[in-house]
Amino acid sequence: MNSHLIETVRHFTDTKKSILVIGDVMLDRYLMGNVNRISPEAPVPVVLLKQSEDRAGGAANVAANLSGLGLHTEIIGCIGEDATGKILKKIIADADIGIENVMASTLRPTVSKTRVMSGNQQIVRIDDESSAAFTVEENALLLSNVAKALNKKPAMVILSDYDKGVLSDNTCKTIIENCKKLGIPVIADPKGRDYSKYKGASTLTPNKKETAEACGVDINNTEALLHAAEQLKNTLDLDFLAVTRGEEGISLIDDIQIQHIPATAKKVFDVSGAGDTVIATLAAGLVHGLNPHDALQLANIAAGIVVGKVGTVPVTQAELLKALVSEDGQSQADKICDRSQLAELVSRWKANQQKIVFTNGCFDLLHAGHVTYLEAAKKTGDKLILGLNTDRSVSAIKGPTRPVVHEGDRARVLAALASVDAVILFDEDTPLQLINAIQPDVIVKGDDYTEEQVVGGKEVKSWGGSVKLIPLVQGRSTSNIIKKLGT
Repeated sequence: MNSHLIETVRHFTDTKKSILVIGDVMLDRYLMGNVNRISPEAPVPVVLLKQSEDRAGGAANVAANLSGLGLHTEIIGCIGEDATGKILKKIIADADIGIENVMASTLRPTVSKTRVMSGNQQIVRIDDESSAAFTVEENALLLSNVAKALNKKPAMVILSDYDKGVLSDNTCKTIIENCKKLGIPVIADPKGRDYSKYKGASTLTPNKKETAEACGVDINNTEALLHAAEQLKNTLDLDFLAVTRGEEGISLIDDIQIQHIPATAKKVFDVSGAGDTVIATLAAGLVHGLNPHDALQLANIAAGIVVGKVGTVPVTQAELLKALVSEDGQSQADKICDRSQLAELVSRWKANQQKIVFTNGCFDLLHAGHVTYLEAAKKTGDKLILGLNTDRSVSAIKGPTRPVVHEGDRARVLAALASVDAVILFDEDTPLQLINAIQPDVIVKGDDYTEEQVVGGKEVKSWGGSVKLIPLVQGRSTSNIIKKLGT
């Protein structure tokens, strides 16, 4: 259930906490039109221009995401003294982002990426940037601006590194060192193969390709990739590492375990800027008290929103709240699984070292006794799977007048309970086949059974599990309700 995430996002605007973004700001320009013919001058498409849009890119997009989520945001970066720089500075200011420490340089242009689009398809991208390293004077001014911004005691600093010169090795190390002295956490979206300049940060958010390159492993070998990422986390003395893996979701690596957070995007039109949204939402969640797992879950949902749009577009607080509320309702229905879906869930839970509990029953005419029993069952582990008898099997057990409630309705009502993590219908006489497939850590039944009578009890003990008997609420039963109704 996402209720705590919803409540956290609602309070993003309630606090005075600010976040400082430092990095490579850039302008993302989109020239959008349609292609109906090939040029007679060369074998290239002719784009008939319909509209042009300028948007904040790079570190500026990270800041735009934070501001869109309702957080007070300031940014430090470098623009050129050119027309593009003026446009970008206005876009940033109009997004209610503090720009007093954005420096202007006569030695380099404002970094820009111009994308020519036909519909949702990118035809070509044109980059304007300088590869020259920042001068001693430029770095000194940059660090002076950082010192001024840190005096305001931001709640967190984000380093948004696009390898355009702002975040040199020395600058990164100096920022992290100064933030440590002030007790300000630093999170970074890294670039390059050498991550040593980020040592001592709280966390990094590299994507799968960046992680593979930094660790020198095969990008297609997930086990080797995550093992190398774990070593990287330890080498860099990070609190945790978050590896974004596109359609595979996000892997959270901390001192205890590796957890996988599945992707949420329903449609993917453009992944541009998704990493910016992830780090911004992660930071917003962390400064408002979420643990890393929940903050990344929130970031994953936010990323799922922006990849459904064309181009670099920040997420807003309203969009994130809408997605959370929608997902909360959808996640209830999604708890109803078939065998293959349940196998995938069980595999994920076991990989996260979560204790799996199984119980089963007819649950016809759900009542307080059922709810109390399921709440107690959930407390014996981390994830509760409920095996639900089909209508045919209920009739075989209870007689031809039962069930009163159709199996689909029974499953949907049970899925709405916070204590239940998965519901699966089974048609066999007993759930033994299902139990052997799941191999739960705990089997739960009511105390009207003995351990020897519990189907699957012997099996679950054979793989090191246990049987728990839950006291039933006296006077509460479906049969009593039916008698009272005169059915």
